[in-house]
Amino acid sequence: MHLIPPMPDEPPPDYLAFVARHHHALRAEAHRLTGGAPAHEEIYLSVLTDLATRWRRLRLLNRTEPYARERLTRRTARWREDQVYEVQVRVLPPASPSASRTRPRYGTLALLKAEVIDGTTRPSLEAVADAEIAWVHACLRSHWNRLLLHTAFVLLVVGALLQYAAWLSTDPH
Repeated sequence: MHLIPPMPDEPPPDYLAFVARHHHALRAEAHRLTGGAPAHEEIYLSVLTDLATRWRRLRLLNRTEPYARERLTRRTARWREDQVYEVQVRVLPPASPSASRTRPRYGTLALLKAEVIDGTTRPSLEAVADAEIAWVHACLRSHWNRLLLHTAFVLLVVGALLQYAAWLSTDPH
């Protein structure tokens, strides 16, 4: 029925896995590029939304990571241009991996190993929530784009029919 199938309401597992893998790095890079400004959260979520909007195509082309980095750079540049006053941003050095761990590591040896062994780790709830929010925003954007496309098509057909009717009604003499 559809030439291009509509976006599913729920994010696919590979999108959730991608966000879970790159969640901390994207958020930290947005924080670094904005110099710690509070807008880094909005930029981070808009990058995830852009990624969700084009997820199927990017996944097929294997361009998810470069696209996310490129969108993050562009969104940050756009944010800087939109500032009323000139923004003095000092780009912070990347955080060390040991500094990203904020919670103490308690638990049994089995639980500590489970964080490292593949198949036993689960994405953080924060990453899943961010992915879900971005996917919902992308779905809404997709629905509005589809509605606008259908509206434009209907207007084009009606305009063509009116032109044809006007052409038929003209007197050949």
